[in-house]
Amino acid sequence: QVLLVASGGGLEQPGGSLRLSCAASGFTFGRYAMSWVRQAPGKGLEWVSAIDTGGSRTTYADSVKGRFTISRDNAKNMLYLQMNSLKPEDTALYYCANDRDFERLHGNAQPTLLSQGTQVTVSS
Repeated sequence: QVLLVASGGGLEQPGGSLRLSCAASGFTFGRYAMSWVRQAPGKGLEWVSAIDTGGSRTTYADSVKGRFTISRDNAKNMLYLQMNSLKPEDTALYYCANDRDFERLHGNAQPTLLSQGTQVTVSS
C-alpha cells in the first residue's frame, strides 16, 4: 500500500523558517519523482515544487523560488521542503505527491496521489 505522510507544519512568524518532511512507503521511492502542492484557505491547490528521482533536477513555482528548497533522501525514503523567509501568503495545507514521471508532477497542482496535509500558518 502506497503511503505518503507529510509532517513538520506549524505556526511561524513572517520571515521565519520551517522544514516539512514527507515519509514514503509502499513503493520504490528512488524510482519516483516527488512534489509538494499546497492549498491556501478558500483557494484551490497550487503546485509548489518538484524533484526528480535522483534529486538533480528541481523546479519551483515563482511564488516560492529563492525561498524554498526541495530535497530528498532516497536511503531514508524521505522528501523535504525547507521553507525560509516565510510570508503570510504561504499559509496553507501542504501535501506531498509522487509519480514515476517528473513531467507529470512539474507544474501539476492536482497529482493523482496526495498525502494528508500538514498545516503551515505564517502570522505575527
